[in-house]
Amino acid sequence: MTANGTAPDLSAWQREAELALDRRDFRRAHELCLRILAANPAHAAALFLLAMIAAEHGNFGKALEVIDLAIERDATQPEYHAQRGRCLIALHRPRDAFESAQRALALEPKGALTLDTIGVVLTRAGAHAEALEPFRRAVARDPSKAQYWYNLGASEQFVGDFRRAAEAYRRALALDPKHHRSWSALAQVAKAPFGVAEVAELERQLASEPGEDAELHLCHALAKQAEDVGRYAEAFSYLERGKRRKRAARSQTFAAHEALFAAAARTAPLAAEAGGFESAEPVFIVGMPRTGTTLVERILSNHPAVFAAGELTNFSLALKRLAATPSNRVLDAETLDAAARIDARALGAAYVDSTRPRTGRTPRFIDKMPLNFFYAASIHRALPNARIICLRRNALDACLSNYRQLFATTFSYYDYAFDLLDTGRYYLRFDALARLWRAAIPASSYTEIRYEDVVESTEREARRLIDFCGLDWDPRCLAFAENAAPVATASSVQVRQPIYRTALARWRHYEQEIEPLSRLLRDAGVL
Repeated sequence: MTANGTAPDLSAWQREAELALDRRDFRRAHELCLRILAANPAHAAALFLLAMIAAEHGNFGKALEVIDLAIERDATQPEYHAQRGRCLIALHRPRDAFESAQRALALEPKGALTLDTIGVVLTRAGAHAEALEPFRRAVARDPSKAQYWYNLGASEQFVGDFRRAAEAYRRALALDPKHHRSWSALAQVAKAPFGVAEVAELERQLASEPGEDAELHLCHALAKQAEDVGRYAEAFSYLERGKRRKRAARSQTFAAHEALFAAAARTAPLAAEAGGFESAEPVFIVGMPRTGTTLVERILSNHPAVFAAGELTNFSLALKRLAATPSNRVLDAETLDAAARIDARALGAAYVDSTRPRTGRTPRFIDKMPLNFFYAASIHRALPNARIICLRRNALDACLSNYRQLFATTFSYYDYAFDLLDTGRYYLRFDALARLWRAAIPASSYTEIRYEDVVESTEREARRLIDFCGLDWDPRCLAFAENAAPVATASSVQVRQPIYRTALARWRHYEQEIEPLSRLLRDAGVL
């Protein structure tokens, strides 16, 4: 009861709390939620709002705990399940997140935000085909949000509909010309997509002193446009301009990458240990990004006995959980050093189980996380019957392709690519580690393949890889361009085309600009 003896209007307090949360007045929203719960401890909406406050502060563990209390009181709200999935993604629990997103969809959500959230959760759980419909429904419900159109464009791109992807990115830009990620994304799905007026708009935005992330996206868009019309020096100049500020703002030095390589090398003796989980399902495709990993995945996954599960973080997460190291990073030297004391069979079993329910319906599944090359010895110890395929590529092309790539700016494991010479140094460390794995891991479990060989002798290399995976040859492996499975990597456009040779020796277009890189690699003896 209120002070004057009347019953409190909980619905009014709830509306006020929602408005306070929308304007990010978290103190007021929190106060109102507590007031509601004091009057009605079973008020699900108040609990849900408290969970959203926790999530806005990055406390996803607490948010999940409170959302679960809300769902105990009212399990019929699709928004609750969608946001539960969002928290689970943040907590690196993709399988549980996928299941929460499915529950949210089953409740037939109507709100655009909930539909968009479901799409994002499904995407981050690797369920790209399933994400498309909620994204489409989100823009149908509310076509006024640029971010909804961008998310739809990315989803259309992943499933291979580049015309619709371009349309969605342009809708996002029509709503918000400063949606910088749409500019760089549009550049990737079409060749030289920008007209004179659009190039002028990109240049105008660059001249207006944008933030460092915006500048990076704008410059990558202009670099791709310039490269597509053969202006290579101009393209390189845009790349260098876009990366300069990000390079200066990096939170770690290259020494952090060196520490990872050193720790990975220390795990080499693990490859000789017996034990592990006896599953032969996993096929790990590893290597530096942009070296042909997606192409090989598409060739193999066109075999009816192989499922492409995507770029999974599952092995690193399973290792981190069993190691229980205190750092807030999944991949770090401390966790790699702890691998030796982890039960190998438990690690292998935990990894395979974590890939369900998407895997398990075919004799083999592919995990195409490039960074798994740090774990090769640990993978072989935990999964002695798994196959590991390591991609190699011409050193200059590998480095240039990494430098040309716009990686996720929040993912520090790839921040070496902000600097051309750091990219070269990274390649040298990777090259040394790959040579170590070649010597330490049996040839029956570990093989290397050169991107150039796949391009020049596709059938020969495809047959070799299929045999390496213990499968019978299937001619469909050569029709990889017809593979309809989603692709959520930087190669999503290229791998839907037949084999092409224009990426071979691309470095020659930039020979003058990358001379310092060439000198670094020559001095190290890899050229």
